[in-house]
Amino acid sequence: MNILDKIVIDKRKEVDLRKSLIPISQLEQSVLFERNNISLAQNLRNSQSGIIAEHKRRSPSKSVINQSLNVQDVANGYEIAGVCGMSVLTDGKYFGGSLDDLIITRASCKLPLLRKEFIIDTYQILEAKAYGADVILLIAAILTRAEIKRFSELAKSLNLDVLLEVHNEEELHKSIMPSLDMLGVNNRNLKTFDVNLDTSKQLSAIIPNDFVKVSESGISSIEAIKELQPFGYKGFLIGENFMKTDNPGESAKQFIKSLL
Repeated sequence: MNILDKIVIDKRKEVDLRKSLIPISQLEQSVLFERNNISLAQNLRNSQSGIIAEHKRRSPSKSVINQSLNVQDVANGYEIAGVCGMSVLTDGKYFGGSLDDLIITRASCKLPLLRKEFIIDTYQILEAKAYGADVILLIAAILTRAEIKRFSELAKSLNLDVLLEVHNEEELHKSIMPSLDMLGVNNRNLKTFDVNLDTSKQLSAIIPNDFVKVSESGISSIEAIKELQPFGYKGFLIGENFMKTDNPGESAKQFIKSLL
């Protein structure tokens, strides 16, 4: 069993528990349920850098990345740096994140926020909206085509952008549908954790141009971005690179300055 399978098993239990504690009607009464969302896809289309910066305390592949930073300071720093959007991990067990991180980030900045989560239930999409996210992540490896359709259409009805993540050609073919905004290619092999930018290059040719192309994982240098831009990538999700420094906002600022 690979790490993704384990995460999904735990996630089902966690979501069942959350559903029993907070009914959907309560989520829909959240003040944030009424807010106008900011489109990450639009921001990426209009940006020269395309940086989506992440708040991430730890991960299964790297264990602890940075436990000491305040999510509010990270969000402020990223906003000042001029990133296009921010990804907030809300998985507790494997990544040390929480929905509280999302709500604090929402109160701290005006960036479009991606709820980085393993979504396996429509309940989590309503949660994303209630806690202030603008974008949800759907991972093709853990969903059927019917689930991707149902989840993405629900997200669109709530005015949320949808970033769909694929790892290979098979996942890409199963997933393409009009209710997606962005197609993310994860360069990390989830079975071995190896990272290879060629994954993004190879899949770029078969991603239709209606979608904003995003490359994820293993992007830690200006060179990597410059290498991927000719393949049509407009978005670059950077997780560990900024978070492993003492001041992620300042790191992002210097990175974007060098990039432009």
